[in-house]
Amino acid sequence: MAKTGKEKNTKNKAKHTLLINRKKNKLKKEQLTRKEKLKEIIKLANKQKSDA
Repeated sequence: MAKTGKEKNTKNKAKHTLLINRKKNKLKKEQLTRKEKLKEIIKLANKQKSDA
């Protein structure tokens, strides 16, 4: 016996996946920027070490 009428919870699920995807993308972006910053710091430290 299938239900009649609109499907249950499709709007909430769509919103939830959208928000979760946003959160995941934000975390990935933050991780990438952090890695890049650390690489720059390491380069500067190595350069100063080799100059000294």
